[in-house]
Amino acid sequence: MHSDEFKANAVASCMQRGMSMAAVAMANGINANLLRRWVREAETGQGGEPPSLASAQGLARKASVAFVPMQLPAPAAPEIRIEVRRGEMTLTVVWPAAAATECSAWMRELLG
Repeated sequence: MHSDEFKANAVASCMQRGMSMAAVAMANGINANLLRRWVREAETGQGGEPPSLASAQGLARKASVAFVPMQLPAPAAPEIRIEVRRGEMTLTVVWPAAAATECSAWMRELLG
């Protein structure tokens, strides 16, 4: 299903310092377990013997690793979340963390 070149590129990406196998799998649109199997097979050389350092480095050199941009959601503004329950009533207040002092004053008045 996947070409040998594709597998070699994915495996070589995993060998890069600081590279997460899950991130490589996600960037290439493949299952992380499948990628783990390819890495294991590459490490054992399919014949059960571990590869030499030179062969692992050669594999990394052959693969052309490209930056894959990913769109991340905007970080949520920090907030204070307060839930007050009295009998059957539940009051939930969401307050910006930047206004923590005002939130504290409001709570003192409410609970006062």
